[in-house]
Amino acid sequence: MTAIKHALQRDIFTPNDERLLGIVNVCKAGKKKKNCFLCATVTTERPVQVKVVKVKKSDKGDFYKRQQTWELRDLTEVDAKDASKENPEFDLHFEKVYRWLASSTAEKNSFISCIWKLNQRYLRKKVEFVNVSSQLLEESVPSGESQSVAGGDEDALDDYQELSTREEQDIESMMEMCEYAISNAEAFAEQLSKELQVLDGANIQSIMASEKQVNILMQLLDEALAEVDTIEGKLSSYEEMLQSVKEQMDQISQSNRLIQISNTNNGKLLDEIQFLVNYMDLSKGHIRALQDGDLTSPKGIEACINASEALLQCMNVALRPGHEKLMAVTQQQLLFAELRDTFARRLTNHLNNVFVHQFYRSSCLSLPGHDQSSTLSQHTAELTLPKHSPLHRDLLRYAKLMEWLKNTHREKYEGLSRTYVDYMSRLYEREIKDFFEVAKIKMAGTTKEAKGKFGKSCDSETCLHGSSGKLTGSTSSLNKLTVQGSNSRRSQSSSLLDMGNMSASDLDVADRTKFDKIFEQVLSELEPLCLAEQDFISKFFKLQQHPTVTPPLAQVNLNQTGGTPSRVKDMVRLMMNKIFQSIETELNSLIALGDKIDSFNSLYMLVKMSHHVTTLGNVLVTVKRNFDKCISGQIRQMEEVKISKKSKVGILLFVAGFEEFAELAETIFRNAERRGDLDKAYVKLIRAVFMNVEKVANESQKTPRDVVMMENFHHIFSTLSRLKISCLDAERREAKHKYTDHLQSYVINSLGQPLEKLNHFFEGVEARVAQGVREEEVSYQLAFNKQELRKVIKEYPGKEVKKGLDNLYKKVDKHLCEEESLLQVVWHSMQDEFIRQYKHFEDLIGRCYPGSGITMEFTIQDMLEYFSSIAQSH
Repeated sequence: MTAIKHALQRDIFTPNDERLLGIVNVCKAGKKKKNCFLCATVTTERPVQVKVVKVKKSDKGDFYKRQQTWELRDLTEVDAKDASKENPEFDLHFEKVYRWLASSTAEKNSFISCIWKLNQRYLRKKVEFVNVSSQLLEESVPSGESQSVAGGDEDALDDYQELSTREEQDIESMMEMCEYAISNAEAFAEQLSKELQVLDGANIQSIMASEKQVNILMQLLDEALAEVDTIEGKLSSYEEMLQSVKEQMDQISQSNRLIQISNTNNGKLLDEIQFLVNYMDLSKGHIRALQDGDLTSPKGIEACINASEALLQCMNVALRPGHEKLMAVTQQQLLFAELRDTFARRLTNHLNNVFVHQFYRSSCLSLPGHDQSSTLSQHTAELTLPKHSPLHRDLLRYAKLMEWLKNTHREKYEGLSRTYVDYMSRLYEREIKDFFEVAKIKMAGTTKEAKGKFGKSCDSETCLHGSSGKLTGSTSSLNKLTVQGSNSRRSQSSSLLDMGNMSASDLDVADRTKFDKIFEQVLSELEPLCLAEQDFISKFFKLQQHPTVTPPLAQVNLNQTGGTPSRVKDMVRLMMNKIFQSIETELNSLIALGDKIDSFNSLYMLVKMSHHVTTLGNVLVTVKRNFDKCISGQIRQMEEVKISKKSKVGILLFVAGFEEFAELAETIFRNAERRGDLDKAYVKLIRAVFMNVEKVANESQKTPRDVVMMENFHHIFSTLSRLKISCLDAERREAKHKYTDHLQSYVINSLGQPLEKLNHFFEGVEARVAQGVREEEVSYQLAFNKQELRKVIKEYPGKEVKKGLDNLYKKVDKHLCEEESLLQVVWHSMQDEFIRQYKHFEDLIGRCYPGSGITMEFTIQDMLEYFSSIAQSH
């Protein structure tokens, strides 16, 4: 095995800078025996890498080669199978389990011992050794071959020291004295062994000669031991003396410890007393302020605030364990509770009186001599709401006391909140009702006119129904809307205003501007009123919110904001809903009036409401619903349009109406936040316009379908191009496409074949050519010879052609309407089509009748003069 080890070291591991430390001859357990060697190696360079290498002889058997290598750090377990009995089998657990059968148990144990040493020395992660004798892991392997295999080289490496210069010289001298030291190493080693034996014998003789000195040394050691016994006796006596001193010191220490505990306890007791005195003592001034303090003067209110805060601090002191058992603490707590209840009653009664006095002074509900009907006329000249800032300013002096009441007496705090809400809701209900009455009067007409019509007691319903005479005048006629002649159309309204509830003649830009201003003023008055009230509620009742939670007035309407609001936000919303419960009803009534006056007012209201969405979110839904209803009404009216059988159609009412609607909407929604709603409405309206234009065109009997489509889609295209509505770009392109297609179709169908016989003649010529007759031979066909061609041409002199064109112009003029001014466009297109047919005939004559000299009775220049003179004459 030694020879094999040296051979493997030389041939395999030395070239790779590795040293072989352990080797075992193995074969795989349970398989055909193919012997190989497992080698434990380390690298000579730092950091050291420890590996297990499988080495196998080559197939030819003349050299060894590496077959597989594992890192020792990947080894997780070594299983020796049996720790008590000799067993050559063992397992190595790498990424999988490798089962081996060693050539002998001694080699297996030597190899496992080598693995254990390398693991202990180089690896942090220790390998688990199973079924391995503890003696094998703890003790060194016995000397001999196994010793050298298992790790002798490694130990030699650890104990190796470099030779000194003198030692090198001695070795060289020794080798020179023996000539065969290099050539015959075994003889040289034998000679050295003999010399070593001689030296050992000399050493033994020298030791034996030193026996006398050894006896003397032993005698000295005996004397030293005697001295040690003497010293130990003295130390024992000293220890006994120190033991008594120790007992005395322990007694002194115990006494000092008791004194220290007593001092500590006294200090803690003093701290507790100081704590109770500092935090549970209320001054006489504070007690007097809580019992009899003036709640009307600023100075008295400040004193009560300071006293209430001091009382709250005393009551909220976190008592330490055991304090509640002290009688003084219990008595003090009873005093604090009594002071709290007394002051809470005084404060509640006072604030109730303040609420009643302030609210009745501000309102007109109970003060004698006050004319309750004067509220309406008071604000008629200017549409304004009364301000309550003086009331808020007076009550805010008590804000800190309300916070104290909130923290100490929740029931009384909530009772005051209900009282405030009750009085304030009654006050605002009256003021808001009067305010909206004035707004309704201003919407229906001037205040003076309204009073003249309806009298002093006019309310919103009277105003609404009183003006219904002019508001509903055109409703029934709209359901029977018909398409009138172009001369009479403008006597009616050509806009979508006819589809509202009021005749277009009663509405103009000034009316709408007036409504817009009134509605904006209503919202502008409501919002600061609500904001001021909410700000007061938040401050007075201590319901302030984080500024990023919600805009200030998101609380006016229930269910306005989604999600799970905080408790504070819920309380503010609840109070605001109760105080301003009449706003939504009154505002919805005002919106209904505006929609009744003119359904297009929903456009103005939608834009204005979007600016106040945080205040009036629910009402915005109503306005949006009215806007959608307005759009649906326009579409429904388009679908109900009837066609007149006696007059030409021209530009349809709803087409012109869409133009006016778009112009109005673009003015209202310029830079508006609700632009998306208008864009959606545009798409719905334009699709309805497209569909109903085609419907009318299909039903028209007086006007050709192509004319209805051409004129109306030209009007739509012009409108969309002028207004540049980006969301309708696709519809604008579609309208242009429809207009162009129907223009071309009308021109072709109306012009037809003005030279009918000539056209039939040349159709026959083209048919012969298509059948295979050469073009220059067509003139030899009996039916298509030159004489027949001249005969047909003579039937269309210039005079007859001009007469036919004049009749065609009159026919086109009857079909087209004057408003769209497409007559010249159509006439020019017909001219181009006629010239195209003329050039086609000339081309056929030139190709099929070459050199015949046959020409038309009139030229292209003649045709241009015909078309021009006919257009000018009409």
